[in-house]
Amino acid sequence: MTVNDLPIVAFFKHLLDPFIIWSMLILTTWMYHEDFTSYYLVLVIITFFVSTYIYERILIYRNWRKGRLLAYMRDTIMGWLVIVAILIFLGYATKFHNQFSKQVLLTWFIVTPLMLIASHLTVRSIVTNLYNKGKLRSAVVIGANETSLQFIKHIADLPFLLISYQGFFDERSSSRIAGILESHDDERTDLHFTEPVTRPNSFGSRLGGLADVVPYVQKHNVEMVFISLPMASQPRIQKLMDELPDTTTSIYFLPDIYIFDLMQARFEYIGDLPVVAMNESPFTGIDGVVKNASDFVLALLILILISPIMLCIALAVKFTSPGPVIFKQRRYGLNGEEIIVYKFRSMTVTEDGANIQQAKQNDQRLTKIGGFLRRTSLDELPQFFNVLEGKMSIVGPRPHAVAHNELYRKLIKGYMLRHKAKPGITGWAQVNGWRGETEALEKMKARIEHDLYYLKNWSIWLDLWIIFKTVLVVFKKDNAY
Repeated sequence: MTVNDLPIVAFFKHLLDPFIIWSMLILTTWMYHEDFTSYYLVLVIITFFVSTYIYERILIYRNWRKGRLLAYMRDTIMGWLVIVAILIFLGYATKFHNQFSKQVLLTWFIVTPLMLIASHLTVRSIVTNLYNKGKLRSAVVIGANETSLQFIKHIADLPFLLISYQGFFDERSSSRIAGILESHDDERTDLHFTEPVTRPNSFGSRLGGLADVVPYVQKHNVEMVFISLPMASQPRIQKLMDELPDTTTSIYFLPDIYIFDLMQARFEYIGDLPVVAMNESPFTGIDGVVKNASDFVLALLILILISPIMLCIALAVKFTSPGPVIFKQRRYGLNGEEIIVYKFRSMTVTEDGANIQQAKQNDQRLTKIGGFLRRTSLDELPQFFNVLEGKMSIVGPRPHAVAHNELYRKLIKGYMLRHKAKPGITGWAQVNGWRGETEALEKMKARIEHDLYYLKNWSIWLDLWIIFKTVLVVFKKDNAY
């Protein structure tokens, strides 16, 4: 059992949720005076395995752990819709659907997700009450470093873990440990981010060195020990592992991989082998389904609404300068694969080679209406067709020309991580002022930092906020040429 599963999440996954699903079916059959036949029993068993698989894949328990209740409720309902769709398919495929009452199934389909959400909220209220009453498990940390500092913050931020942090053990002096905190506070933060980054600022009480761990744990009956020592300290870790079993404490190891700048990091299993996803796309599980579905629906609706405008722009481009109406350029898409991006042509040239010069203010290459199209972003409207093709998203990191990608990937650390998502028509960088020419490397770095911030903090609400801000941005003149 993992730390994340202690104690409440495991209760949901292995006991409460299956019980809610089963009991709702039994209760519904009783309400409609239906016999609970062997077919219903088979349905219960199938539902258990399907729901366990689906809810694990869409990571609803991770949202619950993080306190993202709206995301949890959304994922619970959408996950249940997927489960229902699978059950209906299986019912018709096996010809067993006639063995069930349609009233019973319809009521069960509607009531179950509501009861799941209600039960979780009730348990959360009970856990909060236990926390306020001090019903906590004592815990200590061995090792003062960036990883343990983040872990201590998580304990403080997530009270429903029911962990009472007592302090830490470390061989180093208090002054050296204080130096870790000072260097942590001095870390650069991007002033362009609109949301402040909260950071822990204390390791708490120093309880002694490594030799003091076992005596302290025995004396105070500590229930949980978290070892946060670097892998290079293997002999010391082994010594602790030899001594701590002489106590009743539970032992956990905090891997030091989190000293790296990770994106959507999480633990997975390949067979029985645990692996760590260190830089992963945020669009996995139900989030990926939501992102793709919302992109397709919104793009289709927008294209229907703006089709007259696009026709007028196409005619204006055609009659004001020679050349094609649509400018096609190679860009990097999801996972760095080349895609063709569509734009209304705004220049007299159609560059797509190894050397591409970005548009500048008063650029002589602009057509008669090119400057207007670029300032208002109307030249990018054809990219909604890219969204329908599944090559782009409405919101995401803006795609750069292949030539620019090859240049900046060598100059900016983490540049290619922005390709863990589909490129977008608009993005977090663009609505924060980082659109248009990037003649200085620092400007491109700022844009990339915003792109990575978006990937690390993505939610459907952030997408909607970016779309709203985009509408405001395009109505004012800024640094797009």
